[in-house]
Amino acid sequence: MPETDATRTALRICPLCEATCGLTLTIEGSRVTGARGDQEDVFSQGFLCPKGASFGELDADPDRLRTPLVRAASGELREATWDEAFDTVAARIRPLIEEHGPNAVGVVLGNPNVHTMAGGLYPAVLLSSLRTRNLFTASTLDQMPKHVSSGLLFGSATAIPVPDLDRTDHLLLLGANPLESNGSLCTAPDFPGKLKALRRRGGSLTVVDPRRTRTARLADRHVSIRPGADALLLAALAHVLFEEGLTDLGDLAGRVEGVDEVRAAVRDFAPEAVAAACDVEPAEIRAIARELAAAPTAAVYGRIGSCTVEHGTLASWLVDVLNILTGNLDRPGGALFPLAATDRAPRPDGPGKGFALGRWSSRVSGHPEAKGELPMSALAEEIETPGSGRIRALIAIAANPVLSAPDGDRLDRALSGGLDFMVSVDPYLNETSRHADVVLPPPPPSRSAHFDFAFNAFAVRNQARYTPAAIPLDQGAMDECEIHARLILAVGGMHGTDPAAVDETVIEASLVKAVADPHSPVHGQDPKALAAGLAGATGPERRLDMMLRLGPYDLTLGDLLDRPHGVDLGPLRPRLGQVLRTRSGRIELLPGPVAADLPRLRRALGERGGGLVLVGRRHLRSNNSWLHNVPALNGGSNRCTLQVHPDDAARLGLDEGAAAVIVAGGGRLEVPVEVTDTVRTGVVSLPHGWGHDRPGIRMTVAAARPGVNVNQLLDGSLLDPLSGTAVLNGFAVDVAPAAPPLSVR
Repeated sequence: MPETDATRTALRICPLCEATCGLTLTIEGSRVTGARGDQEDVFSQGFLCPKGASFGELDADPDRLRTPLVRAASGELREATWDEAFDTVAARIRPLIEEHGPNAVGVVLGNPNVHTMAGGLYPAVLLSSLRTRNLFTASTLDQMPKHVSSGLLFGSATAIPVPDLDRTDHLLLLGANPLESNGSLCTAPDFPGKLKALRRRGGSLTVVDPRRTRTARLADRHVSIRPGADALLLAALAHVLFEEGLTDLGDLAGRVEGVDEVRAAVRDFAPEAVAAACDVEPAEIRAIARELAAAPTAAVYGRIGSCTVEHGTLASWLVDVLNILTGNLDRPGGALFPLAATDRAPRPDGPGKGFALGRWSSRVSGHPEAKGELPMSALAEEIETPGSGRIRALIAIAANPVLSAPDGDRLDRALSGGLDFMVSVDPYLNETSRHADVVLPPPPPSRSAHFDFAFNAFAVRNQARYTPAAIPLDQGAMDECEIHARLILAVGGMHGTDPAAVDETVIEASLVKAVADPHSPVHGQDPKALAAGLAGATGPERRLDMMLRLGPYDLTLGDLLDRPHGVDLGPLRPRLGQVLRTRSGRIELLPGPVAADLPRLRRALGERGGGLVLVGRRHLRSNNSWLHNVPALNGGSNRCTLQVHPDDAARLGLDEGAAAVIVAGGGRLEVPVEVTDTVRTGVVSLPHGWGHDRPGIRMTVAAARPGVNVNQLLDGSLLDPLSGTAVLNGFAVDVAPAAPPLSVR
């Protein structure tokens, strides 16, 4: 559509999944009327999925909150001014901290935080201001096992290698369905196209998944594993590499310690020993190992299906063990460490401080922290259980744990009756934010600037892109970054201070630290002069400009503004020495906590139950619970059904479209049946993020098609012990036909 006085276009990076595709928005007046892929985007090159195409619908959702809500004396939430909302926050939280200490406040960070600039810049400042140890995030419902295994192997929990999709010859993929999810901890626009390109250039794809997903259908080899057995299969692959002399560390030789210890550790996991528990034939396991070793380059990649299981950290560890044993870590075509434009400038090789688990523990059940976080599954008990250190106030930022965490009914009750005060930063009144005493709604994404602080660190190609807000803020609205800054001041005892002070304080502290660092590009310079030279119309822009200038590419904010389709920084390159921060200065292949957990995996060799197990399911038109109110994303194949194999359906008396009852340790659900051979026998599948049927939510579209909350089947007691991650996949369930409704006479 040609631009007119009333119609124009603007660029925007899509914030709706980890692919971070570039969008070209069509804007009429102050409304987004269309979204298409940006053909000139240096990273996504025009790719677009249904989520990005729905950007305008999401942006204009009539159910989005446009003004703060404050709970009145009557108990009802009413509209309020921004000043009144922050006055209430300051008046309610500070006295609780002063009387009961900083741990009286809990902080919950949800998935959408990593999709916004505000979520990338301010939560760390909030936590520093509060000094609470009660931090709960979506990571312990998703990716924490990878952070823990990376921390133990490489000394840094953020040193996560990603598969070099554009150059690899062989990809072994476990627990991931990127044709639906668009990828995770592997930022790759057009992941489907990259897998097809792998096949076209003669490469091979092996997919391990109990479901025949769209990704599995694309594969050369689909391994229909029994859910939860990924670590056993990976250990068996390592066993074969050792047994058949197929290990070759290549350029990693001399940089790895513990190879012989790993050889001994996987001795019991021969293919013949794991076959029954995995339900994969020994010959197939050996073939996979040989193909992995024989490929000119190869990468092993595991995601949520291999993380949210009983042995999630061991599976994540073994993914990188295989990459290391085959010499594919830190080499082109293998698994490499991205270098984001806002990373610190590279440090010289050498030892670091290492990574520690369990520096403190949760108050009630003694769960050890991981990466500074406690298990989300422990949040309810930390609110409910009396005693010193009880969480009395909660700050929830873009989080909906009533749906995303196990046993939402219990957490729902805890939020309703167990808190003295709660504040939510959320655009919707959802299953969690409906309990808040103050709700602070950020503006629609078209009104916000965007830079991907988180996902560029996992990108399959180094690049940097920044898009200013496409549409000015509506009258009376507040920028999301200012909301965060004012929240920090309100809870930190500085209510009423100019919110710009938060950014300036961060800039000052960061530059003072940088000029004192002998490895920094600004070492020895005047921090005040550096601060005066920063560009940007806002505090967040000045902080971004500072981070770019302190980063590894000699970039500035001006460079990104001058190149609105992005700056291509080239393919991933070997840089192990820059990320390795173990105390030994080497990859520590068998860390102590992993070795201590291996006996638990050995016991699993003899644990094969005969009943049904449940796995989750991703939909291309969904991202957890936060996109279900968009009409374009809530229809079609995006259905909350229980998928059952025809053989199991016949055995259990389940009929297509009829209701079934699912029962597990945490509860009972009733859901319609979908009979399909895309799930293997012994497995049923139910998507997550649904259950929009609680009173008090204001999500009209979602409530009209609510589905059921699969996490209500869990009581929160099943955790991966090393990472505190909830077991959300591969758990036992009982399924039966629902009783027919009583007839009315």
